[in-house]
Amino acid sequence: MTAAISPVELQTLLARGCTLIDVREPVEFAGEHITGAKLIPLGQLVERAPEILRDQPLVVMCRSGMRGGQALEKLRSLGFADPRNLEGGILAWKAAGLSVKQGDRKEFPLMQQVQIIIGVGVLAGVLLSRSVHPDFIWLSAFFGAGLIFAGTTGWCGLAVLLSKMPWNKVPGQTCCDPRSCRNG
Repeated sequence: MTAAISPVELQTLLARGCTLIDVREPVEFAGEHITGAKLIPLGQLVERAPEILRDQPLVVMCRSGMRGGQALEKLRSLGFADPRNLEGGILAWKAAGLSVKQGDRKEFPLMQQVQIIIGVGVLAGVLLSRSVHPDFIWLSAFFGAGLIFAGTTGWCGLAVLLSKMPWNKVPGQTCCDPRSCRNG
């Protein structure tokens, strides 16, 4: 039993009929998604599992594959026999030259927002430590430690916080459980 599926394999499976669950956040889905995908954010997967058809192949997907792997674990614990994860997520899908449905409005990607804030925080810490007081270097250390934590656990508190901001809300959608807002 293989848990991964390539973008080309998924394209073939979609043509034959399968359930594709997108476990990203609503703002990510609104920006772009694979046609036919159903949005069920990772944090809502357990309570919304009854919505998932069990009579056809099941594939989960996210941005890069990380949240998809977490979704596989949850689905298996709920009794789904053979869920699969889109290897490399929507990034790999697009890299394979496959089309995505673009949202009506251009969204500023959540991870790009995270990168900008971390970059500003590190730069501010260095500049303030050189011009105001040496202890401001701890600001840079704080952001560096946050990056290490996010990289090793797959959980980014800054991404969770940013997903709650008004500019990241999708009209008519509510945010999921904060524990699901992961980087993948």
